[in-house]
Amino acid sequence: MSEAPAPHCTPQGKLCMPEDARRRASRRLSIARGHLDSIVRMLDDPEAYCVDVLRQIKAVQGALSGAGGVVLRGHLEAHVATSAGRGDTVELVEEVMEALRYR
Repeated sequence: MSEAPAPHCTPQGKLCMPEDARRRASRRLSIARGHLDSIVRMLDDPEAYCVDVLRQIKAVQGALSGAGGVVLRGHLEAHVATSAGRGDTVELVEEVMEALRYR
């Protein structure tokens, strides 16, 4: 479960990402970076097999998707679920919808 952040943790009054979500997303992005580095090395090899490259690309997509899910869950749990008490529900929902490109 995510740690509850302070309601506003920046001098500008913005909400901050929960620490647990930041750590978990960072780990997944490090994994994606490793896969990307592997893809670049594979493409430098004239004998690289297309399907192996595709598998690595799929692994990067999975790691990125996982990181996005971690960040989204952290935001929903820490900020959207508590927004009624702060009175910023509409704004937070609009931010999420815009970030995910749903309208």
